[in-house]
Amino acid sequence: MAQGIIGKKLGMSQAFRDNGTLAAVTAIEAGPCTVTQVKTAEKDGYNAVQLGFGQAKRLSSSQRGQGKGAGQFKYLREFTPEDITDIEEGQKIDVSLFKSGDLVDITGLSKGKGFAGVVKKYGFAGGPKTHGQSDRHRAPGSIGASASPGRVYKGQRMAGHMGDQRVTVRNLEVFQADPERNLLLIEGAVPGARNGLLLIKKARRRK
Repeated sequence: MAQGIIGKKLGMSQAFRDNGTLAAVTAIEAGPCTVTQVKTAEKDGYNAVQLGFGQAKRLSSSQRGQGKGAGQFKYLREFTPEDITDIEEGQKIDVSLFKSGDLVDITGLSKGKGFAGVVKKYGFAGGPKTHGQSDRHRAPGSIGASASPGRVYKGQRMAGHMGDQRVTVRNLEVFQADPERNLLLIEGAVPGARNGLLLIKKARRRK
């Protein structure tokens, strides 16, 4: 059985729980996905399932060759199943993979914020506002030592491009799964902007 599905973020809404309390939920158009390739350790060196999602308008020749036989899809992504014996090429994977109460890990591309300083990007406190300081309010301060090591360490937190990175949020709860409408309601927020691509997988590290 495949351990995940590809989806598209539709937006956020609200829904009532059984006890009458209100929950913030994210609506995801999940699947249906088609198994385009089953990779095995004997042939490919590892076990994986490649899923196709979304109708493609234009494809390169290499993409057409990759999806030959199973259909032409806009997105192709791999998932690592626990067991591949019951998975075949052309098989459909839909929202019925999940049920209410399941925990999932969701991966997406975070919203891009453009160029940002260290105060916005990392929450730096900034410099002093008085005592002769006129242009250090949002400056990072010292970025390294002097003679030793005489350089700036790799990974030093500095101003730069913020967001637009692959982000995974773990142990989100499935509020509702609706296979008829290919709709998945997830309690809480998920990464990315509206219409962003999401990978929904069964949670690996339980709470």
